[in-house]
Amino acid sequence: MQKKTITLPRLSNLSPTMESTALKLMEEAGELAQAIGKYRGLNGETVDLAEEQVMAKITEELLDVAQTAVSMMFVLEELYGVDIDKALGEHIDKLAKKGYL
Repeated sequence: MQKKTITLPRLSNLSPTMESTALKLMEEAGELAQAIGKYRGLNGETVDLAEEQVMAKITEELLDVAQTAVSMMFVLEELYGVDIDKALGEHIDKLAKKGYL
């Protein structure tokens, strides 16, 4: 099984809630979708960027989504006692049972 592992920090000077983080996650996902649409020419506009620049912008938005998802994991752990490591194992088991791995 091939894996991609990223480590992102717990952000400081914030007081996120599950609700505020979920809304931020949706905002960031929307920005990712917008970047893909705009920079891949799906909105009908001419794209004046090189492919490398387009991929850099899309990657930037993707990492914003990932950071916000990780922030929500910290919220779930710290405020609700969720065991993210256990949940991750269960998630991987689920993927294997569905034949995705």
